[in-house]
Amino acid sequence: MKAVILFNSTNHAIWAENELKENEISCKMISVPRHLSSDCGYCVQIDADDGEKASSILNANNIEFDNIANYEGE
Repeated sequence: MKAVILFNSTNHAIWAENELKENEISCKMISVPRHLSSDCGYCVQIDADDGEKASSILNANNIEFDNIANYEGE
């Protein structure tokens, strides 16, 4: 299963993607799925199993995010 990390800005989404990749978390930036709401049009898709690790990395680097939501997409 996948999860998506939602952000308030595209800059935070880009920053998060780079930081997660540097920490060896498989991820990619995608458009926010229609059924999820966000102030930003982009989110970062990760494996759901990496959610807690991703959250820790983002918090440690002061990268603001709204939510990590399960996603049954690609």
